[in-house]
Amino acid sequence: MTDSRGELYPAGAPTVHRLPAPASVAALVRWFWIPEWDVPAGRVSRQELIAYPACNLVVEPEVVGLAGPTTRRSFRDLTGRGWAVGALLRPAAVPHLVADPAALRDRYEPVHLPGLHAGVVAAMAGDGGGGVRRESEGDVRRARAVAAFAAWLAVHLPAPGEEALIANAMADLIDGDPTVRLVTDVAAGLGTSPRTLQRLARRYVGLPPAAMIRRRRLQEAAQRLRTDPETDIAAVAADLGYADHAHLAGDFRTVLGLTPSAYRGAAAGLQRPSPDRDLPAPAGG
Repeated sequence: MTDSRGELYPAGAPTVHRLPAPASVAALVRWFWIPEWDVPAGRVSRQELIAYPACNLVVEPEVVGLAGPTTRRSFRDLTGRGWAVGALLRPAAVPHLVADPAALRDRYEPVHLPGLHAGVVAAMAGDGGGGVRRESEGDVRRARAVAAFAAWLAVHLPAPGEEALIANAMADLIDGDPTVRLVTDVAAGLGTSPRTLQRLARRYVGLPPAAMIRRRRLQEAAQRLRTDPETDIAAVAADLGYADHAHLAGDFRTVLGLTPSAYRGAAAGLQRPSPDRDLPAPAGG
């Protein structure tokens, strides 16, 4: 799988392998992501993200963490050699891991899941310290890690009920249909009410539906500015349904701490500007 929409500077980031969720957990996980890095001694590699509006369950060599939905850009400073195996959770999985996902906003908390940790670490082990091996061996190792992760989820999380599946459909529609620009568009597409969507988002996502829509549009805007440095910012704003250039710029400043033009210059290889604010996060997503 290749989808770097959430990575702000993918050219300078470590390799992140994205693997599809096995059928047994396809209603619980959007995909699995596995970054692996080997940073020279004395160096730091900063991975910066505008994360998907979702929670992530992450296994690292020493801990299992649960990352809540974010309200602004996030980063992870990578040093030495290492890896992580993360699951980008679908809404249906979330209530079984955290009672109130909104309370986990902008936070990455350790969770005590020893069985999950042991299975994934065992699958990723065997290379003398969690680093990078030959690619063919890495493919096998990553596949085994995803299989172990999925097996744990299939045993410990129940099959989604009707409400949870509607929450999944809400997230799928918001993320997959660029014509969806208002909460009423989502309600019409699902044949439900905006109030119901608000309730579902509160229980299963931790962000309001309107924030989920804004995140998708901002990810798309950043991707377009990053991949086409000559594109007109006002045209991007119009194409994505922003009222005007200023509306898009306001979203950029609120979430990224940068203006669109500053981000475009940084993504083109100029010096990265310092954002107004950042928050720590797991390495990927």
